[in-house]
Amino acid sequence: MVRSLQEEPNLVVEVDNPLHAPFGRTPVGELEYYDTEAPERHHRAMEMQGVPTKTATSGILEEKPAEVGLPQAGSELKENPPVDAQENETENFTDWKAGRQEWLIMIVLLIVSLMASIDATILVPVLPVLASELNGSAIDTFWAGASYLLANAVFQPFFAALSDIFGRQQLLFLSVLIFTVGTVVCCTAKNFTHMLAGRSVQGIGGGGIIVLVLIIMTDIIPLRQRPKYNSFVQMAWAFGTITGPLIGGGIVKHTTWRWIFYLNFPFCAAALVLTPLILTFKIKTSSLKTKMSRVDWVGGILFIASLTSFLMAMTWGGVQFEWGAYQTLVPLILGAVGLCLTVAWERWLAEEPFLRLFLFNSRSSILAYICCILQGFLMLCGLYYMPFYLASVKSLSPIQTGVGLLPVTAILLPTSMMVGVIMTRTGRLRWALWSGWAVMCLAYGLMIILDEDSSTVRWVWIFIVVGLAHGLIMMPMIFGIQAMARSEDVAYAAAMYAFLRTFGQSIGVAIGGTVFQNLLTKHLRDAGLPGSIGKDAEGFLQELAVLPNSSSFKMQVKHAYGQAFHAVFGVMLAASGLGLICSLGIGKFSLDRRNESQHVLRKKGEATVISEKHEADP
Repeated sequence: MVRSLQEEPNLVVEVDNPLHAPFGRTPVGELEYYDTEAPERHHRAMEMQGVPTKTATSGILEEKPAEVGLPQAGSELKENPPVDAQENETENFTDWKAGRQEWLIMIVLLIVSLMASIDATILVPVLPVLASELNGSAIDTFWAGASYLLANAVFQPFFAALSDIFGRQQLLFLSVLIFTVGTVVCCTAKNFTHMLAGRSVQGIGGGGIIVLVLIIMTDIIPLRQRPKYNSFVQMAWAFGTITGPLIGGGIVKHTTWRWIFYLNFPFCAAALVLTPLILTFKIKTSSLKTKMSRVDWVGGILFIASLTSFLMAMTWGGVQFEWGAYQTLVPLILGAVGLCLTVAWERWLAEEPFLRLFLFNSRSSILAYICCILQGFLMLCGLYYMPFYLASVKSLSPIQTGVGLLPVTAILLPTSMMVGVIMTRTGRLRWALWSGWAVMCLAYGLMIILDEDSSTVRWVWIFIVVGLAHGLIMMPMIFGIQAMARSEDVAYAAAMYAFLRTFGQSIGVAIGGTVFQNLLTKHLRDAGLPGSIGKDAEGFLQELAVLPNSSSFKMQVKHAYGQAFHAVFGVMLAASGLGLICSLGIGKFSLDRRNESQHVLRKKGEATVISEKHEADP
């Protein structure tokens, strides 16, 4: 049996390059290699606690008796926090409060979060109008959303690595600038090609914004307090998600659709002005040439190209092209091979890998990251197919559909905030994780019973349960993953969470769309109706809306839609069950951790420039 250091803290061995752990660790009996180039505080803490170390001369592991209450060999193993967390147990993390500088930074993070969340949802009720005015097809409208999500996902890990080299302020500013350029392209679009290009550029900037918000919070707020302060960011996201479709529906009804993108400019201007003024981190002295040489260009380009190819195939498979068509199989295979090559490069060849593979260093971390993917999958499928159900099966208007989602977001936000406060006060998170995944199973199990005859009271209550489930798991997912990482790796753990959640959303587009389209086509044909309706299920809603409710054709089509939704919700129930199983295997970790980020805020009167001591440390 192989144990990690976190699972048995009395065992310590060494590895030549910490950037390549754990995939490069070599087992020695029941031991694994561990990073010897970690900061000296790790070694001091281990010596103080009687943890065995390796002698410099013999190179052989010498077991020493464990002291100060550490478990003896053969005792029950528990997943403990990293040594630096144990070192700081005497600190009172519950008394920390944000100062003026931290609150000003939080305001900037709220502005960019609100901007990104509104932009992500405002386009949904406008897609039919865009298709009409820009002469777009159903495939074009599909890619208006998919292109944003795809670009959002593939650039997140690279933005995280760049921010570690060039600085948080600089990369957040660059992300907002890219988002602004994409907005300009969108609001001046004359055709759908122009529009899709703008949405892709917006997605790149939006991906940087999402990951930088999480990373900057790891720099300025102690882990124990992050759940409470992150509640404000979640409030901005929830408000944007709620109001986005409502604003979009109102704009398209009363004025030109271009105002959807004009609304971004005040947010962009505020962020571009405030970011360099307020995010005053100390600047490292190394030259631009040195920083550029640290960038893992080969790994980054290979990863972005491979993941783009893979996700494009996953996205258009079964929608634009058949799954067995070469247009789907070729990019899918090339993308998968490219991702394998990326992992090999990061593991063996990269001097400073931008993908930190050692984040997957234990059973708990692997299971937690699987839960991240499932969380993204379920969140996107829920936010897409629940309003789609209301618009098709219940025949609600775009405005009514937006209002229909209020039960989800209205319960999700306060639940998430309450969980964040409780986590900060108690330092415990697994109770919310386990109960959240259990409620998730209940929620999507109940969704299966919805059909065209379901009353408003029934679907409202079921939507409330869905919101409760997502509210329960949001905070423990974000900060549980950070608690599993070493202090110097917390920012990368936050970035990996954001990436895998977005990756899960992209997979949700592919799986949900394929299941829905195939089942809708099948049920339509079984009812003697044209299966071609399934190829443009959203576009057909406009034709369906003008038919009288007494029309037998309309009733049969709505029934077929309902049966297809049952299949999608069944897949979501299975994903929820897998998430529950994975969550039960996640161990216990401490939230009590001193903030040790290398990106330090410059206080009033302090020097702006600090020397950079970079070797090969992550």
